[in-house]
Amino acid sequence: MADPKQTTAKPIKVALVGNPNTGRTTLFNQLTKSRGGTGNYPRVTVGVKSKVIEHKGWAIEVVDLPGIYSLSSRTDEELQSREFIYQQQPDMLINVVDMGHLERNLLLTSQLIEMGVPRIIALNMKDEAQHKGVEVELATFSTLLDSPVVEMEARNGKGVTELLDSIVQEAEKGFHHDPIRIPYDDHLEEAIERVTAKYRELHSDELNEIQIRWQAIKLLEGDDSVLQQESDHSALMAMVEEEQRLLKEQHDESAALMLNDGRYGFVNGLMHETVSLNMDTALQRVDVTRVLDSVLLHRWLGLPLFLGFMWLMFETTFTLGAYPMDWIDMGVGALSDGLNQVLPEGLFKDLIINGIIAGVGGTIIFLPNIVILFFFIALFSETGYLSRSAFLIDRMMHSFGLHGKAFIPMLTGFGCNVPAIMATRTIENKKDRLVAMLVIPFMSCGARLPVYILFISVFFADNSGTVLFSIYLIGIVVALFAAVFLSKTVVRGANTSPFLMELPPYRKPSYSAVMNHMGESALEFLKKVGGIIVIGSIIIWLLQTFPQEVPLSQDYAQEIASLEAQPESEARNEQIGELNNAMAAEIQRGRYLGQIGAVIEPIFHPLGFDLNASIAILTGIVAKEVIVATFGVLNAQGEEATEEDTGLRAAIASSMTATSAFAFMIFSLFYMPCFATIAMFYRESDSSLAWTGFMVAFSTSIAYALALLVVLVGP
Repeated sequence: MADPKQTTAKPIKVALVGNPNTGRTTLFNQLTKSRGGTGNYPRVTVGVKSKVIEHKGWAIEVVDLPGIYSLSSRTDEELQSREFIYQQQPDMLINVVDMGHLERNLLLTSQLIEMGVPRIIALNMKDEAQHKGVEVELATFSTLLDSPVVEMEARNGKGVTELLDSIVQEAEKGFHHDPIRIPYDDHLEEAIERVTAKYRELHSDELNEIQIRWQAIKLLEGDDSVLQQESDHSALMAMVEEEQRLLKEQHDESAALMLNDGRYGFVNGLMHETVSLNMDTALQRVDVTRVLDSVLLHRWLGLPLFLGFMWLMFETTFTLGAYPMDWIDMGVGALSDGLNQVLPEGLFKDLIINGIIAGVGGTIIFLPNIVILFFFIALFSETGYLSRSAFLIDRMMHSFGLHGKAFIPMLTGFGCNVPAIMATRTIENKKDRLVAMLVIPFMSCGARLPVYILFISVFFADNSGTVLFSIYLIGIVVALFAAVFLSKTVVRGANTSPFLMELPPYRKPSYSAVMNHMGESALEFLKKVGGIIVIGSIIIWLLQTFPQEVPLSQDYAQEIASLEAQPESEARNEQIGELNNAMAAEIQRGRYLGQIGAVIEPIFHPLGFDLNASIAILTGIVAKEVIVATFGVLNAQGEEATEEDTGLRAAIASSMTATSAFAFMIFSLFYMPCFATIAMFYRESDSSLAWTGFMVAFSTSIAYALALLVVLVGP
């Protein structure tokens, strides 16, 4: 990867632009050798990513823009993409087109032509197009679009070198293109020319001729962003309104519809001239899709099958993950024992063994479960099943007061709530978006998974997959009912209209994409272990270790020494054990962490949480992974266990019941999200302290109420 500040190569800036689900991010990953998230469903890319690579003496900055269907300003993605193209002025656009869905994809291409930026057409998913019987006459296709055309299979890396070569060739020619125009109706073209002339009077010093014409087209189209931008120019606005009125009067159609008609006419003409269809191949592909969808999208079978797949995912997460979990656990234990033998006694040894290793080791053993869970999510995404699950759930979500577009952000929330809240930008209605943002923290993120696995392995080992599945299902159900409450009371006026969901074709999962997704999740988890978990473990150890001298209510050491001088008996040993436990508890409460815990423990006492559990809840506000690290550190320094009853799981088993453990998992699922999620919610809610505070209070209130309900009705 090149550093643009240090390289001597000549710079080029190219932007990847295309519809959702065309493989843009996959192509970006192939070009830059990075591991951005990909998926067989719309809007995986929410922000703008860029990297610089070198090819044949050129430093090529590749920018991955969000997936869009048009260059309107209806969504944040559309506005973000077109403003980048218009204001940043990349040297070239790489228009990524799904070769199997040319007609739909080329509508965006026609709008890019109007912007006048040099472009290369990347005909991606060539293999799928061939399976559908789609054949393109490339030479004519390239001539009519006045653009180089490269056939590609980005998933397999085919065509990537050819695309880079084409970029360099265009750069060496100076990115020269003879501008082409979309053929519009004569009356519409005359209106465009008149508005262009008026616009030129105002902006000729700032813009070139192509940009001026494009702005004139957007004005006639009624684009909100451009209209607002030019609202101060009353004469221009009056002319636009008059031209729109005349076109409506002459053709009984709005200017916007006439512009789209012209674009579709251009696309249809291009398709007629250059694209042919092998009907035998096409019908065979349609039949396969139809058969699979008839089962997976069946009115009565679809949802049970979806739930069955989810249960299988969670059951496998436990059963397969149990073996590497035990191996890692044994490795951590061996490391702790080895260091215990070689390190000299003192605070440093205590920090390493009872602080860092206890906290990090107690968390890292759950890495296999996280990898397996994200393997399944990547598999469902790559095959196209996630889009089907969105289709299945859309109607149900609508009836519960959630916009259909909220499904993908909510699904993203199972990985991390932070990008999930960002992904709600696809919801145009602000109140719909706010409802989605308020319930997304109820989607159980990957950070909570170690908490569930710890408690399930202790109390529910015989039904581990089912209990884990029930936790995630409870989160979804509560989110749906919370959405009903919010849309009927707090956030009235939410639209909750259904949306048109694109159903991509079924695809054979890409091995590299699935592995990248798993590797990315594992790396993200390890970064947290090496960062926030280590820091959190050290802080907890410090608070649990100091002050060193704690005033005691009685001289425990003297009493224990007196008992030890007596002849050994069962009663004597029992008294010594009771005194040791009482002394350890008093010391723990006298240290800083115990003092903090003493304040909050009465709040959680009705839920069956002891001092350690109350402290873990408090530290989990920073990041949910810290909950397990907190238990690890506290129990490493707590009561001495017997030889038959050692380890973190045994300590938890002795301090909680199955009911209080389930209540703890429910509370961990629903109470206020981590600091990063709160910060993202604040930013995406237009920096509203009121809504951010409401989200924290709302989620924590639900957490407490449901955990208390578990304790009251549980055995």
